[in-house]
Amino acid sequence: MATVGFDLDLTLIDPREGLVRAFAELGSEFGVPLDGEHFAANLGPPLPDALRARHDFDEPLVDRIVQRFRELYPAVVVPVTEPMPGAGEALAAVRAGGGRSLVVTGKYEPNAARHISALGWRVDHLSGDVFAAAKGTVLRAEGADVYVGDHLGDIVGAKAAGAVAVAVATGPYDAGALAEAGADVVLDDLTAFPDWLAGFERCSSPRR
Repeated sequence: MATVGFDLDLTLIDPREGLVRAFAELGSEFGVPLDGEHFAANLGPPLPDALRARHDFDEPLVDRIVQRFRELYPAVVVPVTEPMPGAGEALAAVRAGGGRSLVVTGKYEPNAARHISALGWRVDHLSGDVFAAAKGTVLRAEGADVYVGDHLGDIVGAKAAGAVAVAVATGPYDAGALAEAGADVVLDDLTAFPDWLAGFERCSSPRR
């Protein structure tokens, strides 16, 4: 019975269409250049960090953009977000094996919860607003055996928790980059995850 953590964006869900729309609205409202296509293609870090890395906005403007983004998000992004291939089945496989499923994401937690609810998924724990090593703190506290994500920061988080790092090549990094970054397992997408999990559970006992 494994405890499995999952990243959200581009691991379990594909919010890119809505994100591009939201950034177009934000750019128009604030009169600043915001590249929604770039942001949507490089999901991972929390939005404030992504804005600081790409723009020289002052902190009050970053705060205002983030606040407005979070206000727009439920109506603009959530309704057009689709599950990634195999996402529902991956969560179901954890539950079928008697395990616990966690979602640990850099996304603002209330909006992450809206996605999970909209897709009718049931998870045992949700933590938002965490990235890279900070994910590891949550995963370790929850006793995660495995963490699944698409970003190099997800591999960092898994390693920080002492969990098996399963990477899916559905985000900004290809399989080679994920393997080079230290992923223990690299899958094309989540459709392969139930079979991998079944083998993992046959060969391993929970660490706890």
